Amino acid sequence: MSDNKNEQLEKTKQQDELMKETGEAMLSDNEKEYHIQLLTIIGEVEGHECLPNNSKTTKYEHILPKLAVIEDSKETDGLLILLNTVGGDVEAGLAIAEMIASLSKPTVSLVLGGGHSIGVPMAVSADYSFIVPSATMVIHPVRSSGMFIGVMQSYRNIEKIQDRITGFVAEHSHMKQERIEELMLDTSQLVKDVGTMLEGPEAVREGLIDQVGGIREAMDKLYQLIGEAKAEKTS
Repeated sequence: MSDNKNEQLEKTKQQDELMKETGEAMLSDNEKEYHIQLLTIIGEVEGHECLPNNSKTTKYEHILPKLAVIEDSKETDGLLILLNTVGGDVEAGLAIAEMIASLSKPTVSLVLGGGHSIGVPMAVSADYSFIVPSATMVIHPVRSSGMFIGVMQSYRNIEKIQDRITGFVAEHSHMKQERIEELMLDTSQLVKDVGTMLEGPEAVREGLIDQVGGIREAMDKLYQLIGEAKAEKTS
């Protein structure tokens, strides 16, 4: 009995350290005994360049291998993604979104606080998405700090990147690409900027996010998707 207790304490300690370092955890104490991987995407998504040490960041070179491990794991039944991000590196964000969308394991995302900019495709990349009522999502044009040959080349490059983003979001949500572009280029909402801010219920009405809800609803949906996936395997 004592050995079991010590083993449980050690497991809890390791879990706490993992959450502290990476924001990740394995959730397995539920009644259904499903093994659910928790992944957090917070702050700014860091790409090929390191951000200042005082910035809260999500490093894509940490997330991509983790997603590969989740896909390969026999133990993991599903993935819960918690997002509160201001956006960040476009290429890195799209890479994460594409990886999540290609997982064979059931996935659910929950937007808390904000899912802005490149956070939008990451939020919709899951099989089912939730947003809390107070959270916001900002859709705006791509900004580029890279170097191009000239104005026309720069414009074409940005246009192609925007097409990739709006195409991905349209494919993984219930919004038309034309509507996404319309909100992206709106000049009436953001002061000194172009784009649209959607609050939780608005994001659902637009078809960007599937449902307004919190952690309880997100977990219940993930349990449902896992149960359906297991039933399909055994049938």
